[in-house]
Amino acid sequence: MSTWTARRFWTSASAVQVEGGFAVHLDARPVKTPLKAPLVLPTEALARAVAAEWQAQEGKVRPETMPVTRTANSALDKVGPQHGAVADMLAGYGESDLLCYRAEGPEALIRRQAEAWDPLLDWAATGLGAPLRVTTGVMPVTQPPTSLAALSRLVHQLDPFRLAAFHDLVAISGSLVLALAVIRGRLTADLAWTLSRTDEDWQIALWGEDEEAAEHAALKRAAFLAADRFYGLCG
Repeated sequence: MSTWTARRFWTSASAVQVEGGFAVHLDARPVKTPLKAPLVLPTEALARAVAAEWQAQEGKVRPETMPVTRTANSALDKVGPQHGAVADMLAGYGESDLLCYRAEGPEALIRRQAEAWDPLLDWAATGLGAPLRVTTGVMPVTQPPTSLAALSRLVHQLDPFRLAAFHDLVAISGSLVLALAVIRGRLTADLAWTLSRTDEDWQIALWGEDEEAAEHAALKRAAFLAADRFYGLCG
């Protein structure tokens, strides 16, 4: 059985101001989400980015080449209707943040993790009011409830569009602190990605890089940077 796929039928994709924000029109036809909700975006910059993705399609529509459109759809169809649950899930990363779990050895890796991650935990403690405890190995460490509450408040403050982008920053890096550092201007996304890969890069330096793993990492890095771009387009 063949699978139906959408094909380009429009001449021009454009951003159009509408009630409540900005829409994207394919000629005169407004774009809708997969659940048929109007695709109304909070900023003109975001709408222009979505329109550019639609304008770039040739022949068959390829959703995998449209990360801005995909995240916008997610914000409207998934994140908005269950904002609290999504925010709770992401805030939960604070209980097991990547930056809090350190190697037991060798000493050089222990030093590298400390150099990469300790400044961010210091920032979380002083800048976010959320000191977190560090442990070694994989045994869970209980984090201060007041710190988790402070981090949760920051996540719940995000609107659905920003929260959709923030979701990818957290899920891809495995760190709530890194994601918060990106959206609050403490780190560039590129540096945050590098810091999230401290352990992997250590292993690569020792044993070399597997081609398949490298391709997978490249895809994750592209998605991480795309999430940062989407967040910035939200204004």
